[in-house]
Order: sequence, then C-alpha cells, then structure tokens
Amino acid sequence: MPDDRRGPLAGVRVLELAGLAPGPFAGMMLADHGAEVLRVDRVKAVSDRPRADVMDRGKRTIGLDLKTPEGVSAFKELARHADVVIEVFRPGVAERLGIGPDDLHAVNERLVYGRMTGWGQDGPLASTAGHDIDYVAVSGVLSMLGREGDKPTPPINILGDFAGGGLMLAYGVLLALFERERTGRGRVVDAAMVDGAAILFSMFYQAVQSGLWGPRGTNLLDTGAPQYDTYETADGGYVAVGALEPQFWEAMVTLMGLTDLPDRNDRAQWPALRARLTAEFRTRTRAEWEALFEGSDACVSPVLSMAEAAAHPHNVARGAFVEVGGVTHPVPAPRLLGMPAQDLSPATRQADLSGWGLSPEEAEKLRAQGVLA
Repeated sequence: MPDDRRGPLAGVRVLELAGLAPGPFAGMMLADHGAEVLRVDRVKAVSDRPRADVMDRGKRTIGLDLKTPEGVSAFKELARHADVVIEVFRPGVAERLGIGPDDLHAVNERLVYGRMTGWGQDGPLASTAGHDIDYVAVSGVLSMLGREGDKPTPPINILGDFAGGGLMLAYGVLLALFERERTGRGRVVDAAMVDGAAILFSMFYQAVQSGLWGPRGTNLLDTGAPQYDTYETADGGYVAVGALEPQFWEAMVTLMGLTDLPDRNDRAQWPALRARLTAEFRTRTRAEWEALFEGSDACVSPVLSMAEAAAHPHNVARGAFVEVGGVTHPVPAPRLLGMPAQDLSPATRQADLSGWGLSPEEAEKLRAQGVLA
C-alpha cells in the first residue's frame, strides 16, 4: 500500500486503537478520504497476513503492548506525530493505561482525541457494559421500530454502532480538526451511541410529542401504511413500495391495472388496501414486477440481496461496488466529484515507523522485547 494518501484528508494522521465495529468504521471513513490511519492492535493479534475486513481497508496496522511502560512510551511518541487518536475503551481505561487525553495532550496539544462509547464519558451508565441494542433502547428509538402489535425490532446494529456511533465519531473528529485550524489546539470528542441514535430520530420528536406520530407500526413510514411497505412476489422474492405522493401512487396502480381500490387516505381502509396489494404482488415474480416498473416513477424496487446489489445495472453504472482481495466492498461515500479513486487495499503490517517518530533501532528493540509487532 503506498504511503501517499489522496483525498481531502491527505496528510492527516490517525492512530486507531483496535476495537469493535464503530471504532474501525470511523477509521475507515477517515481513511476512505485520504487520512493515513495506523491501526494499533494487541501484539499477538498482528501478523503479516493482510486484514480482509472491509472496515480495515486503506489502513496500516501494528501491534503494541500498552500494558507495559515501553509500549505506553512508544504510543506517546506515535501520538506526538499524529493528528487524531480514536479510542474505544470504557471510560477511565485509557487514563489507567497512561494514554488518556491529558497524557497525550501533554506531548501534542494539537491532537484530536476521539472517544467512542455506548453510554458516553459520564452519567450513571457510563461504566456499564452494553451493545447497540441497549443504546438504541435507552435512546427511545427502539420503541418506535417494528410492526404493529409486535415487539420492538432492532435494525441489526446499523443504527447504534454505525450511524449513531462510528459515523458520528468521524463527524466529530472532522469538526475538531476544523476548529483546530483556528485555535491550534485539539479537542476531546465524546461520541456516545445513545446520543447518536437519539439525534438520528430528530425528524420525529415533534410529531411524537404532538400525537401526530402514533405507536410503532401504525404510521406512514414504519410499515403502518400499505403504500410504504414490502410485498412478497410469486417466486418468494420481495418488492419495496414507496409510492407516498399521489402522482407516484397513480403511476404504480395504473401500471398494475388496479381499480376500485380502498381509499389510501383513510387509515381505516389501510388493512383492506394492504390485502389487495398483497394478493396482487403475489401474481407475478419479482423479475416481472421489476420489468413492469422499470423507468417509471412508481417508486417500486426489487429487494435485492447483497450479492445482487453489486450486479444491479444502476450500481454497476455508478461503480458503487468494487472487489478488493476477493471481497466485495461498497465504494467510499459521500463522493467528492473529480477526486481520484482511493486505495482500498486490505490493511497490512506497518514495518517502518520512522515517520511516526520511532527509529528503526528503537522499533527493533521493542520487537525484541515483545512490545511491538
């Protein structure tokens, strides 16, 4: 992997302390746009075998024993030459290791210190364990997800870990880097998944509190409305219907040849309307429906598998997916028009750390001690 990164973040150096999903995702978002990301893992976890995980693309990796004074000293030297540190420990762990914000700002006041946790750096739950589902639950958002009459259903761990966590951390890092251009000083970013999940629900707060948005599964966008749902086809596939506006609805029902339908504006008629659509969509295969709606404004799309998505003509035309080392990747987003394609190679071991402040002699000494890999 070449060292000369390209993109708007070229020249920005990031130390990413290895951890679960949201931390590596934030590091990937930065690496995707040119940052030089050095992933710091446990010594025994590092080998010369490239890391095929999509979230490790475009990075380099080392192993460092942070439970030794030598490892901490080496990490501080790396931080002296870094712009950003991404840390995913529970509150207080980094401080006990001697690599907390105060420790690192003492050697580099310009450092942006990004902290990723589920509950945040303070509050009654800060020191307790949790996962995406817990953070989304306490944010209040999980209560709104699911079908009518059924239990709350988490959207795997996309909402808390990635949207509310990793993406918010990357955003916070960029804010702090922007501010540093004015102040010359770095800042601590406290990215909590419970906070991120809550703010992603911003559109709905007023509606819920005013009574315009009802219980889960009874509303326009949460599978309550038949004009915004998925339907099974004759071959066991599914289509997604998003015909919300009248003109899109008219385009859909006209192409389907449906007449005398229950009034979609009358919520009391939604069950009857859903039953009509359910029966009709089961009369053709997914491919047949796709062909019927192709090029129209009916807002009906096939529900594709991940493998199918990579081969869809629209995604192919835009180059939305690329194969790297035998693994299909989504390309970096958002796109910056005119920017050269980024190197998405799998993460490989970083051998030469002289550019990060560790001479070959010092690095070799640490390797001999088992502190560095």
